[in-house]
Amino acid sequence: MKKVDFGQVSNSYARAREDIPTSLMDSLLIRNINFEGKKVADIGAGTGALTRKIAMRKGDVIGIEPSHELLEQAKALNVTKNYTIPYRLGTAETTGLEDSQYDLVTVMRAWHWFDREQAITEIKRILKPKGMLLVIDSGFLTGPTVVQKTFGVLSKFAAGGLKPAGSKADAKQRINGFPVEWFEEWQSCGLELRDFYKLDYTVSFTKQSWVDRIESVSWLAGLEELVRKQALKDLYDSLPDEEPFVIPHDCNVCILRLP
Repeated sequence: MKKVDFGQVSNSYARAREDIPTSLMDSLLIRNINFEGKKVADIGAGTGALTRKIAMRKGDVIGIEPSHELLEQAKALNVTKNYTIPYRLGTAETTGLEDSQYDLVTVMRAWHWFDREQAITEIKRILKPKGMLLVIDSGFLTGPTVVQKTFGVLSKFAAGGLKPAGSKADAKQRINGFPVEWFEEWQSCGLELRDFYKLDYTVSFTKQSWVDRIESVSWLAGLEELVRKQALKDLYDSLPDEEPFVIPHDCNVCILRLP
């Protein structure tokens, strides 16, 4: 599986990846998942969008991220948004965190980039007994005209086609976006599935913020800089000027627990 260096689009990533719906945190709370006073490791934290949501709810959270550039963005946002969240360079497979110290591990928009077997072993190592793993994914839906126009432009620059990101590209069957083999892996490794559900929400974009959002997806992040810039220019020029673009999204949540 080809790894994508999101560090080269870290500026647009920081601007465009804040679209976590309020309903996500509310949906966890009604399922008795309360972050207040809990030790939480947010793995694959990126620029800290979910990490900050957890800190807002008084979780004792640390962000783990393999990209130096995304970590620097997260630390800069600490300053501008008045947070003191610790961030550490690390991977899902080697977090560098202590054994059996965390009540919760969260992973948002990142599980498909991990070596899943090694990541599960590492997460089980750092979780306390009966600790929880939350695997969350979200993204825009493909129905709107603006999205279809976007796909049409980008397809000219994607030699292998616009495939799903990471290990999702290899999945033969998915449930709410999650490959079915993930559920089998979690179960075989002793993680108990407690809940799995979907939330629908919308995000409004200006023309420029939509282009920023597209720059941060894996289709473009893996391209050479000049090719990526040309793709983004062609996309901007092709989009209608009517704003805002109201794009439907969904958010899928899987709650797992150690015995």
